[in-house]
Amino acid sequence: MAKKTILSGIQPSGNLCIGNYLGAIKNWKSLQNDYNSIFLVVDLHSLTVNQIPAELRNRCYSFVAQYLACGIDPDKSTIAIQSHISEHLELMWVLNSICYMGELNRMTQFKDKSKNQKNINVGLFSYPVLMASDILLYQSDLVPVGADQKQHLELSRDLAHRFNHKYSNTFTVPEPFISEKGSRIMSLQNPVKKMSKSDENLNNIISLLDSSDVIRKKINRAVTDSGKEIIYSKDKPGLSNLIDICIALNGRSYKEIEEKYAGKMYSSLKNDIIDLLIDLLSPIQNEYNKIITDKDYLQNVLKQGADNCSYKARKTISKVYRKIGLIKK
Repeated sequence: MAKKTILSGIQPSGNLCIGNYLGAIKNWKSLQNDYNSIFLVVDLHSLTVNQIPAELRNRCYSFVAQYLACGIDPDKSTIAIQSHISEHLELMWVLNSICYMGELNRMTQFKDKSKNQKNINVGLFSYPVLMASDILLYQSDLVPVGADQKQHLELSRDLAHRFNHKYSNTFTVPEPFISEKGSRIMSLQNPVKKMSKSDENLNNIISLLDSSDVIRKKINRAVTDSGKEIIYSKDKPGLSNLIDICIALNGRSYKEIEEKYAGKMYSSLKNDIIDLLIDLLSPIQNEYNKIITDKDYLQNVLKQGADNCSYKARKTISKVYRKIGLIKK
């Protein structure tokens, strides 16, 4: 029985953080053993905001190196940069032609990101169509999604159904992949907000490349709550976020955490989290430092990934062009 295809990607903005690792990349490591896995650096999506070209280029290399350092195996998974496969944009144009303005107007992420902007670019508006192209191009069966991306996946499903109905069965209709192991990590200083790699306040995140000293300072400064008892409660978002981080790192239950820290101070929990983070990130950083300086290896990984993706993408786009009446070149 053929493996199902699972696709995910991260935009090369900001700094990959423990939110990305615990919520996504850690799961990718296990998924690559059971699925035909495609993990992208979606650089075209990052162009909806102003970029410094040299910095964007370096971040793309850095993100690929971090994928590899975290355990994504190029012999088990396809690792590629989105812009290396031109079919993403070709399919996007076709999907633009069957997508309705009203559908894109309803996208909550567009509404949030366009607030207080005077000149809103078309790329930000049509961003979900490019995401649909990313997904449908590889006949993806499953797409890991967080709460903020569910609406975009629904659009992908709608466009797949619409195209299939109009031109006959062409696209696999993707399903959301909800992992039981994924962790939603919140901001260290504002624990009602999700930890984001693009956060301008670096004290809100633990980057995968933060040094031990920086990790220690950030965790020690992390917001807790009034009171002394270490318990998990919605009324204590700061403390609960630290407990979630601890559980994601050591695999214990909420009950075990509360029993272990009964009668202890918040500093005891924070010190243990610091040790767990350093134990997790030190080997990743050591591996990253080796990989990022080996440009030949990175280029080989990216060429292999682009070749794998291009083969699959060309099959899909050829079928699409034939269905809609374009002449094959």
